[in-house]
Amino acid sequence: MDGDFDEFLHVPARLTVVALLAPASWSEFGFIRDAVGTSDSALSKQLSALAAEGYVEIRKRPGGGARRTLARLTPRGRTAFAAHAAALERIAAAARAPYPADPDV
Repeated sequence: MDGDFDEFLHVPARLTVVALLAPASWSEFGFIRDAVGTSDSALSKQLSALAAEGYVEIRKRPGGGARRTLARLTPRGRTAFAAHAAALERIAAAARAPYPADPDV
């Protein structure tokens, strides 16, 4: 397996969240939930796991009567995602490589 392949990030729910956060600064919880198409509790669980790993930073702010939860990738999270995405690209490229002809066939 490629050394940059991150099994923690490869969990589909986490990979989707991290990919969504990669091009953004801070993103609101509701936006992430709707874009990913998951429940509040499932997203909260994934964000907590990503935060515990140091990949995501979470902030809670008051906003218009309700508390807003914001999330963003940390520098460590950005580096891990970039390395994991590059590993996936290498794995896919190897799978697409032409299969050498078997001289015995």
